[in-house]
Amino acid sequence: METKILVFEDNETLRNSIKVLLQGVNNYTIAGDFANCENVLQIVEKTIPDIIIMDIDMPVVNGIQGVQLIKEKYPDMVIIMYTVFEDDDRLFESLCAGANGYIIKNTSFVQLIDAIEDALTGGAPMSPGIARKVLHSFHKTNKYDLSPQEKKVLKYLVAGYSYKMIANEIFVSINTVRSHIKNIYSKLHVNCGREAVAIALKDKIV
Repeated sequence: METKILVFEDNETLRNSIKVLLQGVNNYTIAGDFANCENVLQIVEKTIPDIIIMDIDMPVVNGIQGVQLIKEKYPDMVIIMYTVFEDDDRLFESLCAGANGYIIKNTSFVQLIDAIEDALTGGAPMSPGIARKVLHSFHKTNKYDLSPQEKKVLKYLVAGYSYKMIANEIFVSINTVRSHIKNIYSKLHVNCGREAVAIALKDKIV
């Protein structure tokens, strides 16, 4: 069965290399290749790919923005980030946007093919260094040691609920909500709700 692949990469030489290599794989076909994610929804709608290989740092509309746009309309679309960036911010922004995998560009071609096959069968392929970062974040999240009630309060805080609305949802007084939030701030090492929400989303606490 044919596997249709879209490639988004602003480096033309690299993009052409990826195309040549992937087209040489049995049953792989390149449905299109582009230098950025401008008009990405129209491109996806026209080609209906099985998987997308997505760079991050591209002009006009970058890869993370592209993933967000695609996943809003096509939540089941399989997308692998293929990038030079190994920093936490881009990694977690990509995963929060809905990327199915995160592969560093110094990965061998054989490993890239393995990652594509893994993602197509429901896996979440990541380069070894990236997997370690995610695992470290998981351990760090556990160290926050939020109680079940504190997690519930934080979930509503992330959803934009007021203290009064949270109190109504969990059947406690507003003072109790304030107490929970004070504890949450202390455990997350933040000073305000905006920072708490950012940590909650980045580290997937709720």
